[in-house]
Amino acid sequence: MSANPKWQNWKIATMVALSVLLAADIGLCVFLWQTSRQGPEEMRAQRDRLMAQSKLLRADVARGDKIRASLPQVGQDSDDFYRESFLDEKTGYSDVELDLAAIAAKAGVKTTGFSFKRTEIKGRGVTEIQIGTTVDADYPAIVQFINGLERSKNFYMLDDLRLNSASTTSGGGIRLELGLHTFFRS
Repeated sequence: MSANPKWQNWKIATMVALSVLLAADIGLCVFLWQTSRQGPEEMRAQRDRLMAQSKLLRADVARGDKIRASLPQVGQDSDDFYRESFLDEKTGYSDVELDLAAIAAKAGVKTTGFSFKRTEIKGRGVTEIQIGTTVDADYPAIVQFINGLERSKNFYMLDDLRLNSASTTSGGGIRLELGLHTFFRS
């Protein structure tokens, strides 16, 4: 008697399926046995670690939401800084000269004038202006001049402060070469 091939294929498929099911059951039993070996204290500690991690993640999400909510204000503040602190390129040079001369006069320092070097910054809407000058004064007046730069309504960054080779003036003061820069709106 020959067996029906369809019947044999069905038997083989059923045996394979039952074998896979048996292997999955054995894997599940091993997993349950491993987890049941953990004591209640270990499980509580793991739960506490997971809760602490969850709390930290929720705090990170809350901080991210707060940052996202503040982005429009940051953009507005940046625009205000750009408009208020950077001079217009058309009148910037004369405004800077007047401002620096006023700061120097108030501090009581003598300057040799101001030299300017322009560097175009592409794609940013600004032009960097490097400013050079030499100042003659005593130490307190120079400190007052630098303080005036910091307090100016215009934006100045002091890059370079060097004692000149002719370091003393006839009045007992000092001579410094200053390098600063600012930006103009283009």
